[in-house]
Amino acid sequence: MTTNGTPGSAPAGLLSHEWIERAQRRLARHVLRTPVVRSDDLDRLAGARLWLKAENLQRGGSFKLRGALLAVGELRDRGSSGVAAHSTGNHAIAVALAAREYGLPAILVLPGDVLPAKAARVREAGAEVLIVGTGLAERTAAVDEVALTRGFDVVDPYQNPFVVAGQGTATAELLTQVHSAGGRLDALVLPVGGGSAVAGACLVAARHGVAVVAAEPAAVPALTAALAAGEPVTVPGLPTVADGLRPDRIGRLPFDVVRSALHEVIQVDEAGIVAGMRMALDAARLVVEPAAACGLAAAVQFAAAGQARDIGVLLTGGNVDLNLISTILAEA
Repeated sequence: MTTNGTPGSAPAGLLSHEWIERAQRRLARHVLRTPVVRSDDLDRLAGARLWLKAENLQRGGSFKLRGALLAVGELRDRGSSGVAAHSTGNHAIAVALAAREYGLPAILVLPGDVLPAKAARVREAGAEVLIVGTGLAERTAAVDEVALTRGFDVVDPYQNPFVVAGQGTATAELLTQVHSAGGRLDALVLPVGGGSAVAGACLVAARHGVAVVAAEPAAVPALTAALAAGEPVTVPGLPTVADGLRPDRIGRLPFDVVRSALHEVIQVDEAGIVAGMRMALDAARLVVEPAAACGLAAAVQFAAAGQARDIGVLLTGGNVDLNLISTILAEA
């Protein structure tokens, strides 16, 4: 298997529900079993039961630790000398923490407009940070250069099947928790940027008859454009408060998984994303980052259409700029 985990190099059966079950067993001692939160106020607002999987409370502040631990652990077992990755923030934090846990050096490539708090968390985990441009292509080229000059293995956030499988464990865990509480989901809503989370969700949800709905910023409609074109395409993304959903192109691997498995894509405008943050804070007492709020806002929109009674929402992260929280509170 190549270091960046291209689809053609994936071991047989890797991208399957069974492999995600194996990933759960491997990750069990390394990740938190984050709670599922219910809110009567949110249920009344949505007109449906919302089951909020609080991955904002995960180690590293996001669900991305799951995929990073699985991918970096695999590379460590194969004798890796170090890892590199590009990210808008959360994947970098996750890879840095995973590398520290497995005793490997790490270099993370971040955009020039990364949130300072996210860059600081990467450095606190002991990784080296490179600041390169603002576009996905620039970051990818920089990571390839690191791999070439330092001999490090690349942990791509979208193209690595171990990352996809790891992210899918959050959905698998949510379905188990809902079932244990006597419920059954009709649909799952989660945000989409590069696509690893929604791909992992599709692999799990298909077996349970749960519709998967992707939420993306209207400013960066990369998945919508890819579905229309029949393949990943680069979109001229506009600025968005959801920094974690800024990739202007969905990964080929996740696209191949979701293209025929996805129920719907809902686009959320900037005001809707901020409203989602306010809903999470006011109704569920949860501090979530804009990317996660995009999913919550889309879930409320989806519920309003009356297509589902029980809806799971993957609150993917909580690494949010405190100034933004202050602004939202002041406006409220």
